[in-house]
Amino acid sequence: MIRLEGVKACVFDAYGTLFDVNAAAREEQAALGKKWEQISDVWRTKQLQYTWLRSLQDNYVSFWQVTEEALNFALASADISDEALKKRLMDLYLKLDVYEEVPETLKKLKDAGLKTAILSNGSPAMLQSAVDNAGIADLLDGVYSVETVGVFKPHPSVYQMAVDELEISASHMSFQSSNGWDAYSAKDFGFQTLWCNRFGQADEQIPATPDQQITNLSQMLPILGL
Repeated sequence: MIRLEGVKACVFDAYGTLFDVNAAAREEQAALGKKWEQISDVWRTKQLQYTWLRSLQDNYVSFWQVTEEALNFALASADISDEALKKRLMDLYLKLDVYEEVPETLKKLKDAGLKTAILSNGSPAMLQSAVDNAGIADLLDGVYSVETVGVFKPHPSVYQMAVDELEISASHMSFQSSNGWDAYSAKDFGFQTLWCNRFGQADEQIPATPDQQITNLSQMLPILGL
């Protein structure tokens, strides 16, 4: 185990890290049928692809719009045309389930005197809804959205927001993400980084390997000496 030293703040990605991105489609699996998991995977994949493409195009829109456009693609790919179903899925995305270990892990970090924050592609309204639904607002010192800088991860200006807002250097922060590309990019920026590899993804082939891999967030506690 590689111990992280000098950490004063723990910053988390939101979707896939704190909140279960498959929860919306799982809730509607009766309507989506046997392909619900495939539809959920396509929805998430296109959601990420559209953020990267829009960033390259210098064509920013809110993550809510990106999420809807990705869902349009996923449903069309499954030959589903149902506006009522689409609306239910979008509404469910505002109150995704939190992963089981998240509340207790955040509480232990706060009890240890560490600052905690979310740094996410999500729009402010989306993030506030998810945080309120999970009941974790009191366990966070900040919820930061890329909407402030008008570009999506992994642009360095996104990671710089956490440094500026918390007034702590990147080297004294631990950044956690379930997305390999995000964890690698955060490490490249200068954070101490834990890749919460919930889904058994292969190692990324981009610069700056995260300090350590974990499979759920509770495993970060001993790494921080807690």
